[in-house]
Amino acid sequence: MESASTPDELAAQLGDSLKELRLQKNLDRKTLCERAGVSMNALRHLEAGQGATVKTLIRIVRALGRQDWFKGVSPKVSINPLHMVRNHSTRQRASRRTGAYGKKEKT
Repeated sequence: MESASTPDELAAQLGDSLKELRLQKNLDRKTLCERAGVSMNALRHLEAGQGATVKTLIRIVRALGRQDWFKGVSPKVSINPLHMVRNHSTRQRASRRTGAYGKKEKT
């Protein structure tokens, strides 16, 4: 797959990839739409790179058995214990201003 420089080019490449995968699995559009629970127009738009909802994309990818595609999109989640520790309480307001010699000014 070539590198896309615009969202439209990327959508077209994604549509082409989904169409190729559908054909490799020897599925016609009607069968895939029934398996995915989407309309024929939604699949046509997706394969043509003319836009589709995220739900449509997810349903088609799942019906094609390629959920692993989404693993590359989401970051690996790891919990850093240092982010869980809170050594200080949440500030309620800003500090008072100090004068030229570090003494607090009277307000």
